Amino acid sequence: MITYNPAFDLYHCIFRMAHILQQLKDDDNFEVDKVRIWDFYLLFPSKVYDIHLKRTENEISEKRKKFIMRSKNPYEYCGNNQKLFEWIKPFQVAALNCLVSCGIIDKNNYLNDRISIINHDILDTFVEKTGQLTTEEINVLSFMGYLSRNMPLTGPYGLKARTQLLEFKYDAK
Repeated sequence: MITYNPAFDLYHCIFRMAHILQQLKDDDNFEVDKVRIWDFYLLFPSKVYDIHLKRTENEISEKRKKFIMRSKNPYEYCGNNQKLFEWIKPFQVAALNCLVSCGIIDKNNYLNDRISIINHDILDTFVEKTGQLTTEEINVLSFMGYLSRNMPLTGPYGLKARTQLLEFKYDAK
């Protein structure tokens, strides 16, 4: 049986990345890995519940419960999230490279593993022509945007450690 999985579709990845980049402000300058983590949870919304939150972060937990459904797609990958994250990396990198070549992402920052938008007009036109996200996907984007703006990528309470999608034990402290 042949099944379609948007995780391994370059064009769908470009579509997702464009919507993620549309959430960035003019002065935002995120690490590439943060944007890749955003994309992972946009692909697999129910896996947002695998993100470790502190007990004191009740507000974040409540928003997660309120806006993102916990139900899983029966065809969704059930294995190791870290392996799946590595499997989709080539598609994510190719999609980001495409957006750099279109003049949307700053090339110099991208070469330094940072993402910033240089032309919002081209990005907005591109997103307008490609289509809209579902309500659940918009909620995931908002949730991950909040986490990305309020948490560092590295460190014991950073996104790498909380999501466990990337190795974090050897990060500089």
